Amino acid sequence: MPIELLGKTGKIGKIEKEESRNLMNKQTRSERNSKNNKKTASKIVLKIVLFFLLILVAAGGYVGWQVWSDLQSTTDNMYEAVEDRQEHAARQEKPVDVDSGEDPFTVLIMGIDNDGDNVEHGRSDTMMLVTVNPNTEKTSIVSIPRDTYTEIIGRGIKDKINHAHAYGKASMAMDSVQNLLDVPVDYYVSVNMDSMQQMVDAVGGVTVTPPLSFSQDGFTFREGEPTHLEGEKALAYIRMRKKDPKGDYGRQFRQRQIIEGAMKSLASVDSIRNYRGILDTLGNSMKTNMSFAEMQDLFSNYRGAAKNIEQDQLAGSGTMMNGIYYEIIPDEEISRVQSHLKTELEL
Repeated sequence: MPIELLGKTGKIGKIEKEESRNLMNKQTRSERNSKNNKKTASKIVLKIVLFFLLILVAAGGYVGWQVWSDLQSTTDNMYEAVEDRQEHAARQEKPVDVDSGEDPFTVLIMGIDNDGDNVEHGRSDTMMLVTVNPNTEKTSIVSIPRDTYTEIIGRGIKDKINHAHAYGKASMAMDSVQNLLDVPVDYYVSVNMDSMQQMVDAVGGVTVTPPLSFSQDGFTFREGEPTHLEGEKALAYIRMRKKDPKGDYGRQFRQRQIIEGAMKSLASVDSIRNYRGILDTLGNSMKTNMSFAEMQDLFSNYRGAAKNIEQDQLAGSGTMMNGIYYEIIPDEEISRVQSHLKTELEL
């Protein structure tokens, strides 16, 4: 049974019931996940994870040692080790070693929906498991529906998988995904979606094309009309949910638009010149258990895998239990994705 309280995160039972109203009259989230949205998601994931690699390149040819020093300081601030992990049997036999450049590994990407600036707590409304194989030079991204009904490892209950992060931060989320898909989850990267205003301002704004017309917080957006957004307007753009016929899924699409636009801006020379402001923003809104040395290893040893990206979607069907919407994943679908991931990881 879903828990009514989440400690610091506040009550969610009533919120879940409100969000679930009329949801069964719409398509399931997995059915609405189109190929175009998958391609967008893959670009976002790679750009978030590899942004620091872009700065590493800049450090070699633009502003030298100071960038390198500032980058290391930022990644040190972002670094947060995971504790009390349940180690997967495959890693007990052979721990992953990215320094060698030969071991496939996984990264759990989470977009955190949080009311404050702290990325440590909150529900992971976006979850994607990325596998990277340097031997086949291939990256695979599996999208996990946020409402997937599964065991929350360390909590002793079954609930939506996106609640795992709110219950026990990254460690519980990693263990729950690991249990669901029966593959090791080696690293995580979590991004606070509520820090979008600062991120957008840091890169000088972004341009998006709204998929529908709506008004929010005093701003108006028109369908199909390219619109330049500064931070406050960008925050309003991603906040709207109830007026979107696709609900949370439509909101997540707009969040991805903002993130992708921000990452495109990061590639500009002007952004490199403003790298300190950008690093400060990302340092406060991202957490990862990747060390600075491991990021360097990824840049040196795994770049080839970024050239070949494939998408997959864990798919199920929606149902209501106790007035709350859940995504039920059939056993055969879980087995299919497990087999795919184990092949990618050479397990």
